[in-house]
Amino acid sequence: MTSIVRTSGRDCPPELGLGALLTAYHLRTEEEKGTAVTHVDALPARYRAEISDPRSAFADDVVLVAHHEDRSAGCLVVTAPVAGRSEIKRLWTVPELRGHGVASALVGAALSHAAAVGVGTVALSVWSWRTGALALYEKLGFAVVDSWDERDDLVCMERAVLRASTG
Repeated sequence: MTSIVRTSGRDCPPELGLGALLTAYHLRTEEEKGTAVTHVDALPARYRAEISDPRSAFADDVVLVAHHEDRSAGCLVVTAPVAGRSEIKRLWTVPELRGHGVASALVGAALSHAAAVGVGTVALSVWSWRTGALALYEKLGFAVVDSWDERDDLVCMERAVLRASTG
């Protein structure tokens, strides 16, 4: 069974394992982009900053960490809303737990959080070669939109959020 811990970025306790999850995410992403990086020190500075100090990097954001059978299984960051829009970043599921619903649970928790705080749209970007992630996002109601990012092979997607009922 997968459980989700939600915390503000600035209050994210180290024992959640976010640093290790971000390390795996960034190392794999660089490898997939064709730049095999074997150590955190070789990552771009902005990624090293997220790994070494996620509390500062995501201070205004919400961090979700999934646990599956008492171990950290994945993570996701929901950015602070700007003009009614938040962004999903850093969705990662440890490879050996893929197919167990971890990513779906994380995205579902992100959408629930967005609805609860009055966000109207959730956006994300994903590399085009991550076909499994693209299929998951489409299944969860995200649609491809015009890119807001100039990087090649990046697919931008959005989804309207149904606001939580107040009564």
